[in-house]
Amino acid sequence: MFYEYTLSAKREDFYNITPQIREAIAKSGIINGIAVIYCPHTTAGITINENAAPDVVHDLLIGLNKAFPDRAEFRHGEGNSTAHLKASLMGSSATIIIENGKPVLGTWQGLYLCEFDPPRNRTFYVKVISE
Repeated sequence: MFYEYTLSAKREDFYNITPQIREAIAKSGIINGIAVIYCPHTTAGITINENAAPDVVHDLLIGLNKAFPDRAEFRHGEGNSTAHLKASLMGSSATIIIENGKPVLGTWQGLYLCEFDPPRNRTFYVKVISE
């Protein structure tokens, strides 16, 4: 089973896509297996992190901006080298376990599409695979 989702990313942020992942799993009818979440963009990523306290996302963005400041020596002509660096660090996919028809996530965990070069319309895919 394969599902495609889109979202409009207005600003640099972590967009909670956990509801879409749960929807894809439910639609698939798969009880036990895995789901692969993939983002086909070079300036956005996928990650799993805390979804209970919004301050975590805020702090992650501050940390990433501090770790990857814009630098005069960057050569990439589009001027978004920091977005590429952040996306490479996050990675373009995540794999989660499905048990009893639900994603196996920690109490505070959620899945995020990480936007680093806004504004953009982003696509992500969910592939649900049975055991």
